[in-house]
Amino acid sequence: MNIYPHLPDSEFIIMQIIWSNNTPISKTTVAELASEHGWKPQTVHSFLNRLEKRGFLSSEKQGKERVYEPLVRREAYLNQETERFISTVHQNSLKGFMTALFSNKVSKEDLSEIKQWLDENSSEGE
Repeated sequence: MNIYPHLPDSEFIIMQIIWSNNTPISKTTVAELASEHGWKPQTVHSFLNRLEKRGFLSSEKQGKERVYEPLVRREAYLNQETERFISTVHQNSLKGFMTALFSNKVSKEDLSEIKQWLDENSSEGE
């Protein structure tokens, strides 16, 4: 079940900026941090408005500046998007996902860590 709408790449970048900085964060600061993507402040403002309308952000006026706070935690959104990806692209096959993800690039140490994690977490079904 999806709680949050899927974000376009541009809005996801804005959320990454907000999640990675102290909040509340000003519109000006977000625009400065997003300038490396070639976006004008007006474009960033549009993204922020969309994110607020979708329920990802709240905002308030502080002096002459509008500041934003995330309403959605990064981990919650990333978990949902990962589940959506595995469901949509790999038809809920963890094995298919792992095969595509690693495709012979897994070290013995990585396999050992994965096996240990599986052993520690596999008791739920028993």
